[in-house]
Amino acid sequence: MLTGAQVAAYARDGYLAVPDFLAPRTCAALIDRAEQIAAEQAPTGPRSRFSTTEQARSSDAWFLGSGDQLRCFFEADAFTPDGALRVAPERAINKIGHALHDLDPGFAEVSYDPRLVEIAAAIGMRAPLAVQSMAIFKQPGVGGEVAWHQDATFLYTEPLSVVGFWFALEDATRDNGCLWVAPGEQRGPLRRRFRREGDGVGFALLDAAALPGPTEPVALPVRAGTLVLLHGLLPHWSGANRSPRRRLAYSLHCVEEDAAYPADNWLQRGPQLPFRRLAAGSPLARAGALV
Repeated sequence: MLTGAQVAAYARDGYLAVPDFLAPRTCAALIDRAEQIAAEQAPTGPRSRFSTTEQARSSDAWFLGSGDQLRCFFEADAFTPDGALRVAPERAINKIGHALHDLDPGFAEVSYDPRLVEIAAAIGMRAPLAVQSMAIFKQPGVGGEVAWHQDATFLYTEPLSVVGFWFALEDATRDNGCLWVAPGEQRGPLRRRFRREGDGVGFALLDAAALPGPTEPVALPVRAGTLVLLHGLLPHWSGANRSPRRRLAYSLHCVEEDAAYPADNWLQRGPQLPFRRLAAGSPLARAGALV
């Protein structure tokens, strides 16, 4: 799937864009399914607000119990000061998380695509486990900023091993909140770790250096169907979406099977739904092919 030049670029920069990884019909099917879940759950489900700028404060029981569930989370900016929604509930969703890859056939089909096994091997992963997935809406007008962060902050292993597979389901532009990255800064240290603390969560400071680091950040606008690989230590960011166009994306995170996954990581699963290796595939994927 990847050329030698692409593998070298990922090693150098900490990210790689692979255009046309998903067919247009696959993007359309996943968009339809994400919208269906939002329409079913948003009007009556808990209105848990998600904000990366106030992560510790906005992480409630609905969020902390979502590691093996399909749950909707709302945009903080979709609410008025008195708590009313500015837009229809299904248009206020920030994301759906965090087990789409194991609980929904369409998302499972993409997540356990054999091509991802090849790509993971090409960039040095030995036995990747699929641990987290999200449909991220970046809604028009109310889509919130995602602050500079490293994925290893939220999916910590010993040694560090997380890799992000980010799929653009719609065009991502500078206007509607495309990714920004700091090329090469994956060589720096992990700055913080997000972990459970008693009944809540908090950040443990590991290194005081500010993100994204000295490298000049670059925008990463991509067309629908593009796959973006993100090293777990690469600082990345996306701005608020104040445009009239949504920017829906699907994100899958994998870690090495032989890396230690601490019990105080925020994302945990019950024994009924263990993490699965990419190579093993998903029963749901075999049940409902979309690609």
